[in-house]
Formats: sequence, structure tokens, C-alpha cells
Amino acid sequence: MPLSAFLFQRALQASQRIPNHSHLLFLFAVSSGGFVTYADAKSENDPKLPQVSTKKRIVVLGTGWAGISFLKNLNAYLYDVQVVSPRNYFTFTPLLPSVTCGMVEARSIVEPIRRIIRKKKGEVTFWDAECLKIDPFNKKIYCNPCAGSNVEGGGEFIVDYDYLVIAVGARVNTFNIPGVLEHCHFLKEIEDARDIRKNVMHCFERASLPNLNDEERQKDLHFVVIGGGPTGVEFAAQLHDFITEDLAGLYPQVKHLVKISLVEAGEHILTMFDKRITEFAEKKFRRDGIEVKTGFQVVNVSDKTITMTSKSAGEASVPYGMAVWSTGIATHPVILNLMKQIGQSERRVLAVDEWLRVCGCEDVYALGDCATTVQRKVMEDISAIFKMADKDNSGILTLKEIQDALKEIYLRYPQVELYMKTKHMTDVVDLVKEAKGEEAKVSAELNIEEFKKALANVDSQVKTLPATAQVAAQQGHYLAQCFNKMKETEDRPEGPIRIRESGRHRFKPFRYKHFAQFAPLGGEQTAAQLPGDWISIGHSTQWLWYSVYASKQVSWRSRMLVIMDWLKRFIYGRDSSCI
Repeated sequence: MPLSAFLFQRALQASQRIPNHSHLLFLFAVSSGGFVTYADAKSENDPKLPQVSTKKRIVVLGTGWAGISFLKNLNAYLYDVQVVSPRNYFTFTPLLPSVTCGMVEARSIVEPIRRIIRKKKGEVTFWDAECLKIDPFNKKIYCNPCAGSNVEGGGEFIVDYDYLVIAVGARVNTFNIPGVLEHCHFLKEIEDARDIRKNVMHCFERASLPNLNDEERQKDLHFVVIGGGPTGVEFAAQLHDFITEDLAGLYPQVKHLVKISLVEAGEHILTMFDKRITEFAEKKFRRDGIEVKTGFQVVNVSDKTITMTSKSAGEASVPYGMAVWSTGIATHPVILNLMKQIGQSERRVLAVDEWLRVCGCEDVYALGDCATTVQRKVMEDISAIFKMADKDNSGILTLKEIQDALKEIYLRYPQVELYMKTKHMTDVVDLVKEAKGEEAKVSAELNIEEFKKALANVDSQVKTLPATAQVAAQQGHYLAQCFNKMKETEDRPEGPIRIRESGRHRFKPFRYKHFAQFAPLGGEQTAAQLPGDWISIGHSTQWLWYSVYASKQVSWRSRMLVIMDWLKRFIYGRDSSCI
């Protein structure tokens, strides 16, 4: 055998003994009687080669309260997590009114997303892009980068997902009133707060010019807040304090011309709070000189006047210097497009079930302001509930059978427990009395018709959750815990019994727990509605507000910055520069 053939054969045999070889390359050359061979084998486990992740991919849309709460509580070791958002930071939105008046600096209430991700252990990737379209049937989202791209076609890219968590929030609702979008300020983003702050100072500087008369100055210094909800009320209070405590000393020649008007279409402001808070807030505002115009509906906004109507006063046009619109929220276009695809086009808000799963979609979840929970009604399942409770199939429910079933009913239908608390019912006997009246003393058993009668009114207690940061944060935390327990609950489900099917639900449904709701009213006074119908109003509640909002910051960095801003304000006053 020639030497070259012999050496080639030995090299081939050696290469076959290389474990896990994915490819083999031979180079050989014959020159001047010499023979050279080179074998290159790459292992499938070579760390230099890109490894394909076997983890399920979770794509999170949005970096607001719901999205950040989900990310912070998710065990990222278990999944390949990808975050898509046009904002590379989280904003502590409850302090936006404070930013508008220089009480807190804008950068103190934002936290970079990559700083939050860096603290997470596991695979988390952030894409600075806006989601243009969701394809729930092929499990893809179409994105457009916010930073721009020179790539032909605008740089759009597609992200595949196994699970999609939608937390994009909502946009401002203008109710299609002419001029609102062009002439009003909003208070949803950090940029909005900065613009309002600049505009307030521009109004004062403009009113101080020598070539204006008092009528023109009065127009420039008329600040109109449209919307009597918590945001509008807090901004009006913060603006009043800013003017009386800081700007009045800097602009003494025009301070008597300043006017703040709070316009609300309803009969009262802060209607989501207890009536005692509403009455206190209205009296305090009028005492402070803030004009509260309830029962007025804005119909047009021009660059110089706001036209509004009321049943008692008719139509009126008032000149203004700056208008802030804070009246509600509307659905994002990308969500509206998704709703059309899944048969929810008739709804105003994306519908999810009690487990935050988008109705009509598989492996898609929605949290926060972009969705609303559709609670299953008891009367829709009343026959199935009766059958589930009737263990002996006798057609009659005994007191013990009702008692045993109530725990499962409470878990699946929270309106039942709420109804019993509202009616001051202590146990199942009271529920039976509701159905049978005096007959309950003789017989504590219910047939199907009596059972229907007992639960006929419980669905009146179904409540829609408010679009607040507190709700969004709790939803994000709940869903993260569900994903963390996804594998262990596959064999051991922890949810309630399935009413119409066999077995149990995998997880317990989401339940919102109300802790507290604050309404700062200015003058270092705040109103708070606490659990159990407790009401607290005054200076002590303001310090509770300080402590709660400081503790709820997402990092020690932002917590210290906010506290230092508060201290600077107490010592030096608010910043009045047009920055």
C-alpha cells in the first residue's frame, strides 16, 4: 500500500474515535514525497458554538406597573424572558403631579429597565421597540425599533413567543372632543409632567411682560384642570401650593390675578372615594380659592377658550392660559387590533378571565389598564353548582352539603362572600333563611329552586377593578407566581373545582386586595380610604402618604432621590426654573 494511502486511512480511523463530532474536515497535500493531513472536529458541546435554549419564551409587552411587577417576581431561571417596550425605564406614576410643580425631580421617579434586569438571575432581554401587531394564532409579535434603523424597511422585526404577557397600559381618552388633543396637556408620562411644569412657568413669565393689560394677564394665569378624579384633584392641589408658597413671592405683581378651576362632569369630585372625603375635598378647595365647577361638560377647546355646558348654567366659554386634561383612559390601537382578531371588537376593553388569560386566546395574558376581568356569574352556572354540591344526588342540599360547597364557591365566585358580608350574614344558616324565610326553622334543606332563590342577587356584587397602579402591581405579582409554579401545579393543581368539567383549575383565581387609596389635597393634608371603610384625613395622613410612597419605590436609588427631593423642598422651596 502506498504511504500516502496508508496515512490517510490511519487519520480516518483516528477521526472516528473523536466523540460527539459534528463535522470533520480533512486537508491533505502531497509534495516532494511528503504527506500532510489536518483533521478538525467540533463538538456539539463546544461552548463557542451558539446554544439553542430549550426554555419556554415569555414575551412581556410594557414596562409599567404590571410589567415591572411581573418581571421583579418572576423566576427568570425557568424561562427565556424578553421585554419589549418603547420606554427603557419605569415611571412611578403616582408622583407625576409632584413633578409638575417642582416638588420632586423627574429623574428621581424613573428607574432604567436594564438596571432592573441586571439584578435578575436568568435570561432576560430588553428590546427598545414598539409592538405594532400581535398575531395570537401564530404566536408572533411585530415590532418597530424606537432608536431608528438604516435597514431597508424601517428595521421592523418579529419576535416569537410561547407565552405573551400584555401590559401596555392605556392611552388618554379625549372622547373625540374637538381641540383636546391639540390644546390640552395630559398627565400620563414623565414627558407630560415636564411639559406642564415648563408651561406653568411660561404662563407666569408671559403675564409679567410690560406690554400686557390685566385682562390678558388674567387669561394667562387661569389654569383649568378638567377631570375631578384623583389625578386631577392632586394636580390642582399641588399647583395651588406651588403658587401660594413659592411663585407668589417671585411674582408679587401678578399673584392676585391667578385662578385655578377644576371642572368635573359629575355632581361631585372624587366619586370613587367615600362621601366624607368628597365633601371635605370640595369644602377645602373652595376655602383655598380653587373654583370647583361640578356638572360641567367640556364640548370644545380652542387655543384661547374652553367651551363647556351644564344643565343649570347652559353653555359658557372661559379664557384660559393652560388646560390639563385628566378624564379617563382609552385602549391602545395595538390592543384594538388584537380584539378584532379574537372576536372582542364589540368591547371597549380587552376581556380576561379570573386567571388573567385573554378570552379567545391561548397562552396570552393581559394585565393592568389594558384589560378588564370578566367575572363568571353564579346564575350562569347555578345548575352545575347545585349538582357539584349535591354529593348524594338526592336533589336536595342539606346544611352540611351547602357548608362543604361554600369554600369552593367562595374561591370561584367571590361575589357570594361579598354579598353575604354586605347582608351581614354570618354563616350558611342565614343564607338558607334568605331563601326559605320562616320555613328555615323547620327545614334546613334546599331544592334547586330554593337554591336559585338564595343566590339570585349575589351577582349584583360583581365589581370592575379600578385602573390603578395598585391593581396592576398585584396582577403582575400574581401572574409571576403562577408561572413560577407552572411545573409543580401540573400534577398537583391548587385551584378551585371545575364546575362544568372534572378536576381542578391549575391555579387559584386572581383576587385584588385593597390596601389604601390616597388623595393629597394640598396644604400638607391628605385624605386616605383604608380597608374596612376606615377614613383618615389631615396632616398625619400626609406623613403616611410620604412613608408609603417612599417605601413603594422600585429601588433604593429612587427611594433616596425622592426623599432628598422632599427634604430640599422643605428647606429651599420648589424649583421654579423653566427646565
